[in-house]
Parts: sequence; C-alpha cells; structure tokens
Amino acid sequence: MASNKNTNNINIKNRRATFDYLIEEKFTAGMVLTGTEIKSIRQGKAGLTDCYCMIENREIWLKNMYIAEYSLGSYNNHATHRDRKLLLNRKEINKLAKAQQQPGYSIIPIRVFLNERGLAKIEIAIARGKRQFDKRQAIKEREDKRSMSRMFKQ
Repeated sequence: MASNKNTNNINIKNRRATFDYLIEEKFTAGMVLTGTEIKSIRQGKAGLTDCYCMIENREIWLKNMYIAEYSLGSYNNHATHRDRKLLLNRKEINKLAKAQQQPGYSIIPIRVFLNERGLAKIEIAIARGKRQFDKRQAIKEREDKRSMSRMFKQ
C-alpha cells in the first residue's frame, strides 16, 4: 500500500497585506477556477499583488489576481487577471459586506493554499488601512528585532 504523503506545499502569500493593513478577522474561501488555472496554482505560478475583493449582487469576487497561463494549455488557456468568484456562506458574505461599508475597512486576500484534498483555497481578511506613522513604527520594530537577533548570535 502506497503512503499517502501530503505534498501540497503551495502557500502563496500577500506580504504587502500585513505591512499596509491591520488584520481584523480572517476567513477561508474556495475559488471558482478553470482547469488551467488550478494547474498553474499547483505549479506555484500565481500572485496576490494589488488584488482585492469586492461584493457585487450578494456574491464576493476576487479582482486582479494574477495566475500565469498554463504552459501546456493551448487555446483553452485562461486570462491571467480575470475576476474570480469566491465561495463563502451567506452569513460570512453579509459580515464582509457590513465591514466593507465602514470607512477605512477593506477585504483583502492574504494567502492562497491547497488544502488536504488538493483544492485551492484563499484566505481573505477584513482589514483596516494603516496610516503612515503606523508603517514607520512597523519598520522600526522589524529593524530592532533584527539587530537584537544579531547581538544574541555573536
């Protein structure tokens, strides 16, 4: 009997999200993808830079997410920046809609990963934008942490 190892090590992160936003609450959603899109994600060829979520007609959509064209995808290939529908239950969509209407709050994607069944999932969050001084404070804390770790290594 073959061992059932979990080789789903795809974890595509939006590093800019934690720098630009304060994360309030996280949700995990499924994505409606075409065949060539999931194959590109399994190869790790996707990016979350400059993408965001919008609620339209009681549905949540992921806008501007980059998924590279599949190299073996001939004429069936997908558009790299098309809008993708996210799958959440009604209660979660209502909560996200309420948060999006508040000033200063956004719905942003944090990471894309494959679950234990091999399905592509996306982690989205209700986030509040940081001000410039908050960003400077985050940079200072990161640099302090680096310098402390260097001191203790010596």
